[in-house]
Amino acid sequence: MKKTIAGILFFITLNAFAQGLLPAWNEGPTKQALLSFIDKTTTEGSPEFVPIPERIAVFDNDGTLWSEQPIYVQIAFTFDRIKALAPQHPEWKTTQPFKAVLENDIKGVMATGNKGLFELIAATHAGIDTETFQSMVTHWLKTTPHPRTGRPYTEMVYQPMLELLAHLESRGYKTYIVSGGGIQFMRPWTEMVYGIPPERVIGSSIKTKFEVVNGQPRLVGTPEIQFIDDGENKPIGIQERIGRRPVMAFGNSDGDLEMLWWTTAGKGPRFGMLIRHTDDVREVAYDRKSSIGRLDKALDMAPAKGWVVADMKNDWKEIFPPKK
Repeated sequence: MKKTIAGILFFITLNAFAQGLLPAWNEGPTKQALLSFIDKTTTEGSPEFVPIPERIAVFDNDGTLWSEQPIYVQIAFTFDRIKALAPQHPEWKTTQPFKAVLENDIKGVMATGNKGLFELIAATHAGIDTETFQSMVTHWLKTTPHPRTGRPYTEMVYQPMLELLAHLESRGYKTYIVSGGGIQFMRPWTEMVYGIPPERVIGSSIKTKFEVVNGQPRLVGTPEIQFIDDGENKPIGIQERIGRRPVMAFGNSDGDLEMLWWTTAGKGPRFGMLIRHTDDVREVAYDRKSSIGRLDKALDMAPAKGWVVADMKNDWKEIFPPKK
């Protein structure tokens, strides 16, 4: 796995240098702002030089690194799990948010907010040991196509962000995922897809217990929510897991507002970027009124905080990697 990821990152970096850095980004002020900041913080002698141990860049996942429309990927996985388990839970037919799932009422599910979503996740992920759950996630991702494109979900990642991740790593930055998604859902595939190892994934979680079965120890999820890594909890998760304030932060929604704010409020050089979904031809255009990935307050705050807003339609030459 490590050799494969190293090879992928090397190829992306080499290809970027051959075509010019970040070839999937259109030339312009957004790309220039990115490259300029990375260059001045990694060049010795620069007044804004950042030592390697402090080079931390954090990324939201859904809508920032891969597509979150028409529904968050983990929720699509959870919906499939709910339907598979429904015969064992007849009470779900009359109990929300389970009732909405069984009726394919996505709006009804989203109306329950984070509490409802994580109630679904807790109910479907509980009682499963960590290795079995990771295998289930990996199998589902391999066998379930994206409903709009038919591509595997792991190919619904953004090529410009893959190039950015590789470029940051090549310049001594350590990249982390800080997502509202479940940590156990993301960890099985982030290294293969992004080159970000599981220990650098921060996410929401349910409580886990240690138990012994047939003389063998295992870790098993419970139905209790432990931590929801969204909004004001994102800086808390970063502090608890990383212990350093990031130098760069990337998000796409109001759920990332506090992460960007906390990052860019630190001393020294700081960089915040919002990915704005403006391309309704190559992807999906949405922001202020969307129930998924709403970008409203953070968009209004961006100019005053100096955050760069990447316009997907105008700033990205390519959206997704070439089909395999």
